Amino acid sequence: MIKLVLTDLDDTLIRNGLPRATDHALEGIHAMLDAGLHFGPVSGRIPRAMGWMFNNDEACYATAAYSNGQIIYLDGELVHVERLDGPELNSIAEMLSHIPQCVLTIYDINAPVEDDAGYFVSPDRKHLAECHEAFPHIRGDALRLDEPTYVKANIWCAGSREHVTEVRDMLREEYPSMEFVFPSPTAPLIDIMPAGWTKGTAVQFLAKELGITLDEVAVFGDSENDLAMIEAVPNSVAVSNASEEVARAARWHIGASADDAVADALFQIADAARTRTLPTFMGRG
Repeated sequence: MIKLVLTDLDDTLIRNGLPRATDHALEGIHAMLDAGLHFGPVSGRIPRAMGWMFNNDEACYATAAYSNGQIIYLDGELVHVERLDGPELNSIAEMLSHIPQCVLTIYDINAPVEDDAGYFVSPDRKHLAECHEAFPHIRGDALRLDEPTYVKANIWCAGSREHVTEVRDMLREEYPSMEFVFPSPTAPLIDIMPAGWTKGTAVQFLAKELGITLDEVAVFGDSENDLAMIEAVPNSVAVSNASEEVARAARWHIGASADDAVADALFQIADAARTRTLPTFMGRG
């Protein structure tokens, strides 16, 4: 029986281009909650993005793992924060300042909800100006990140997918104390996490806090930054628009994010809980 469902948001629960989860998805979440189960998003996004993504329905994200698992909530209570190393981020910013239109971004997780912009970080003002040409919606500053107090960071990188992949691989080699993963198969972004702390770690943490086994957890994902949680539990689920790597790693497969397939699966999980069985979509690979 599944007792906890954790899902990626962009291109998994929420179709690309939609401003928020559909009403059908919200109803599926509440069907789960009404059945006494736990539901939560596991996202690279930060907590203040959840209001508009769930139509301000706080019950839908009372349990959650943000910033790829670095900020964890359980039943509305903050239970864990895993921080990034400031000096390491500063070194990454210095390295990226030598790569055109490629820059470190940090987010103020305490900023007001309506202030959704990140901040470019670079020691070079000219480099910031170049980055603004590619990503004008993000602010820029020549900051020094000298304290280990940062939780959300990623890299915006213009150019071909091959170029973004080269930058990711170079960072992986230069900074083994960090994880560098794609949050989307198409977005020009590289997410940064502390090495050894991923969405998969957050899934295991929440299962332990709830006193349940990993067999009682289901996770849904589509992208590289979901791979750790897909590999962490037996009941892992890929949407049909998932990357090839995620699709290969997942045990179960459902329809596309565009068809609200995760929402349909939530209803099945809620129905199965009443008979203490597995949902019907887990009957096929």
